[in-house]
Amino acid sequence: MPIYFNSALSKEPFQFDSLGIHWEQESILRPKGFPLYHYLQTEKGAGSVSIGEKRYFLEEGQGILLAPGIPHEYHGEGGGWITLFATFSGLLQDSIPMLLRNTQILLAEGEKGRAIRNIIRKAVECFEETPANLHQASVYSYQLLLILTDSREMPEKADSPAMERYVRPVLKFIRDRYMEPLTLEELSGMVYITPQYLSRLFLQYMGCSVYEYLTGYRITRAKELLLRHPDRRVQVIANEVGYGDTSHFIQMFRKTAGMTPGAFRRMHL
Repeated sequence: MPIYFNSALSKEPFQFDSLGIHWEQESILRPKGFPLYHYLQTEKGAGSVSIGEKRYFLEEGQGILLAPGIPHEYHGEGGGWITLFATFSGLLQDSIPMLLRNTQILLAEGEKGRAIRNIIRKAVECFEETPANLHQASVYSYQLLLILTDSREMPEKADSPAMERYVRPVLKFIRDRYMEPLTLEELSGMVYITPQYLSRLFLQYMGCSVYEYLTGYRITRAKELLLRHPDRRVQVIANEVGYGDTSHFIQMFRKTAGMTPGAFRRMHL
C-alpha cells in the first residue's frame, strides 16, 4: 500500500503533494473539505462519495476530482475498497482553477480512468527512485491535470441530449484540430445550429464561451509544449497551437496564465 508525500520545497509549476496506489481506503468525513485539489479513483471494489445531497458511486476505473474546500465524505460499498489517489500543489497551483475552468467536481472513467491510473503508477515509480525524481513526477502531475481538463463538463449535465448532440462533438473537434484556424461559424455549422445557439449551449454546459474554451485549450497545450520542449522557440509553439501571430499568442497567454510564455518557462527551469 505505497503512499508518498512530497516534503521538498516546491520548485516545480505543478507537483503531487501526496500520491498513493493500492490503498485500503477507510471511511473519510471532511466537513470543511480538503485544502488541495484531490483526485480519488477505485482500483478494486466500489465506494461512494457524498457531496451535499449528491452521491457519486465509484466502481473500478472510475474516479472523481474535488476542488479545495468542498465538504464531502466517502466510504466503501460492500467489501474492501482499494483506491489510488493524488493531491496537487506546486508554484502554479493557484492557476489550477483556471486550468479547470473553476469546475468544482470532475468525473473520470473508461479511457480517461485508465490513463490516469497509468500516470499515477509511473509517478509512484518516480518517488521510489533514490533520490526521488521530482522533476519527472511534476511532468506526470501536469499530464494528469491535462487529462482532467478534457473531462470538465459538470457530471450532472454530461448526459443531456443537447450536450451529446451539439456540445460534445464540437469539443472533440476543437481538441483534434485546435492547431487550425477555427471560427464560431465553422464549429456551429458542423452540428447544424446557429452560432448564437452554440454560444448559449457552451455557456450553459461549459461555463464559458466557445472562444474562451478554444483559447483555454490552446494555452493549455502551449504550456505542455513549453515544459516538454525547453529549447523550442515561442514562435514555433505559437504556430503549433493555432496562433499565426506570435504577439497575439503572447497576449492571450498572458491574459490566461497571468505571465508571458517565457516567464512560465523560466519558472519551470
